[in-house]
Amino acid sequence: MITVNPYLYFNGNCEEAFNFYKSVFEVEFKYIGRYKDVPQAEKHIFQEEDNKIMHVSLPISSQITLMGADNTEVHKENLSNNNFSLSITADNKKEADKLFQKLSVGGKIKLAMNETFWGSYYGIVNDRFGINWKISFETN
Repeated sequence: MITVNPYLYFNGNCEEAFNFYKSVFEVEFKYIGRYKDVPQAEKHIFQEEDNKIMHVSLPISSQITLMGADNTEVHKENLSNNNFSLSITADNKKEADKLFQKLSVGGKIKLAMNETFWGSYYGIVNDRFGINWKISFETN
């Protein structure tokens, strides 16, 4: 089976963002590597500061891993393409509320959690790092 895992680029605050996501999803990093860990022969490929995140992976479910890195140039390119949201379907209403509340801290609620006409309990939040999240629980 094919899986799709989101990969997020940050402008120097990847570690802060992923520590936040780690607390939201209450899971541990699978991997976290810094640019200083890159072998000397490959250093010319990367322009970021040594302590910045080269790659981080955070398994948020058995099938999905949230991944990211600090990459100033790619981050700047992607700012004009902020046309996506990460969609999470919770196992129950309580979990949906908990995730929504945690992701809302320091962010902006676009649509509060509410019952919808299509049979979902659903809300949208833009977190404090500018990532759009759609949280839902299928009530039907």
